[in-house]
Amino acid sequence: MATDEDEKTAGETARTVQGFLALPGPVEDRREVFARCVAEVVRVLGLDVAPEPQPDDPRTWVNHARTALYKACRRELILSEESFQTLIKAAVYDPDPSFNRHFLEPALNAFGHRRVQASLLGYLRAGTDLERAGAANAWYWSALPLRMPTVRAEHPAATGPAEPDDAATVRAEWYETALREFVSNEHLDVRRCILPGLPLRKSAYPPALHDLVDAAVAIARSHPDEYLRHRVEHQVGD
Repeated sequence: MATDEDEKTAGETARTVQGFLALPGPVEDRREVFARCVAEVVRVLGLDVAPEPQPDDPRTWVNHARTALYKACRRELILSEESFQTLIKAAVYDPDPSFNRHFLEPALNAFGHRRVQASLLGYLRAGTDLERAGAANAWYWSALPLRMPTVRAEHPAATGPAEPDDAATVRAEWYETALREFVSNEHLDVRRCILPGLPLRKSAYPPALHDLVDAAVAIARSHPDEYLRHRVEHQVGD
C-alpha cells in the first residue's frame, strides 16, 4: 500500500510523467457511489472504522478507511470470495487514479494478476462508461509486484498462479478491447483514461488492427480536448 513519499510520488507519476499534462478530473461525479463502495469494503473486510461517512465530511472518512485497510494488510488478512469483487469495484469507482491501488493491491496479492486483470477487462467490455474509465485507471496498477505476503485468499486452491501465456493473453485482449473502445466510444472520461495506457505503435497489434491504431491517433490529434491532443504526441511511436 502506498504510504511513504516515494510510493505517493509513484502514484502521481502514473498520470504526470515528465512533460505530460496531468489527467483531468472526471467529468462525471462518482464520489457518492464511491463512498458506497468504500462502505462495502469496510463491511466485508471488517475494518476498524466507522461503517459510513458523516454527511459533512466524507473525504476524511474515506481516508480513515484507506488507512484501516493499509493497517489490515500489514497484519494477516484473509480475503473471502466476496471481498474480491468488493475491492475491485472500489478500485474502479475511486475517482483518484493515484490512490485506487489501495483497493487493487490487496486483491492482486490474494487472488493473483490474471484474475484481477480479467475482472478489469470485464468492466471495460461490459461496464458503464464510468466503470470503463475507472477500469482503465485501475489497469495501470494491475501488474504491480506482489509485496503483501500476509494477504491471502480464503480458498487459495481456487486462485492458482497464472501461467505466463495466460497473462500475455489477458494483456493482448485488454489492449485490443481498449483500442476498439477508444475509437468507438466518444465519452470523454473513457477516452482520457484509456489513452495513457494504450500502445499506439502498430507492432503492438496484429495487422487486422492497424487501421484502428491509425484511427485512434487521428481521433486524439483532432479532438477538442487539450489533454488528448497533448498526450497522443508523447505516445505515438513509443
